[in-house]
Amino acid sequence: MKNNERTIGIVGTGMIASSMAVLAAGHGFKTAVLARSQKSVDRCSGVVDGFFGQMVDKGKVSAEQAGRFKGYINYCFDYEGLKDSEIIFESAVEVLETKYEVYRAIEAHCPKVKAICSVSSSIVPAKLAGGGGAYDDRIIVTHPFNPPHLVPFFEICGSEGTADGVVDYAVSLLEELDRKPVKLNKPTPGFIGNRLQFALWREALALVEEGICAPEAVDTCLEYSFCPRYTSIGIFEHFDNGGLELNAATCRNIWPILSTATEIPDSMKKLMEEGKMGARSELKQGFYDWNGVDMKAYAERVSAPYWNMFDWKLPEE
Repeated sequence: MKNNERTIGIVGTGMIASSMAVLAAGHGFKTAVLARSQKSVDRCSGVVDGFFGQMVDKGKVSAEQAGRFKGYINYCFDYEGLKDSEIIFESAVEVLETKYEVYRAIEAHCPKVKAICSVSSSIVPAKLAGGGGAYDDRIIVTHPFNPPHLVPFFEICGSEGTADGVVDYAVSLLEELDRKPVKLNKPTPGFIGNRLQFALWREALALVEEGICAPEAVDTCLEYSFCPRYTSIGIFEHFDNGGLELNAATCRNIWPILSTATEIPDSMKKLMEEGKMGARSELKQGFYDWNGVDMKAYAERVSAPYWNMFDWKLPEE
């Protein structure tokens, strides 16, 4: 069956949902997006247009292809519009009862669905599956990083009650979408990506809090030392190649001094008390002063590494 004879459903119109619509439609799938209002549709379609426009500007797709892909997206206001979906990505707010309402509606209207994939970053699959009725065994987490049409990684986790084949089906579908999905053997708060990211963030904060260096020094270290390495090899590859004997010796020397903090540091609390909540705050200050910063150029820097990974197998029609 050709992709344009298959339907991917998306519940929601936020940034993740809009990006997922681009990903699905850009691979030739019929894409049904459930919206709450025309205002939501207008906002989502504007984001979709922007994402496809970036792809055209980067030479990843032609204007003709982008126009054709956008034509695969159908916005609807009730679950009947999702009835032909073989898989549905749920990006409702992180409130269990709201998600349960979504799952019950999917069960009532979508007889063909093989997997219901929540993009939740904080709720484990067993809790999600507690309100799905007959479809409980099809509800899993497929956690992306924003925006998922550009960032390839997905981390996938089911629960003890997940039916055989559901996770593997979701992995296969995401691979068709040129993503890099991995399966977790069991759930954990933060999954893989956020546990790693926030462990690094805790140590970065500790270096600043202890007066060892300024935030700018930490960022320069990350940008120009080991972080670029990990866009082409993995950390287990790296340390395996260096030799475990040397690695073990370094672990013994460094691990005892690493941060074990379970609360945010005083330096961060002070900034927050002063209303310096970061780039999007009223003061536009945090660890950095964002006043006068070219945010469009900053966004380009954020996306730059991922454009190098863009390798979609574009559909012919």
